[in-house]
Amino acid sequence: MLNTATTALLRAVLEEVCEGVSRHETGARTHVASKILEAATKGETSPDSLRQVGHEALSHAPTMWR
Repeated sequence: MLNTATTALLRAVLEEVCEGVSRHETGARTHVASKILEAATKGETSPDSLRQVGHEALSHAPTMWR
């Protein structure tokens, strides 16, 4: 289980990475969130590393236009 500070960090990183993604793009946002969470549960808590994971996930995220 992640602590409150880590959870807040994950939310902030998700929002930053997905700032240009519509809230209606739930597939893409979910994909990014799951990759960020996966990295955090493996011990990665550096904001820069989590952003990098998020941006990588976003570049491979499913969209309704593909």
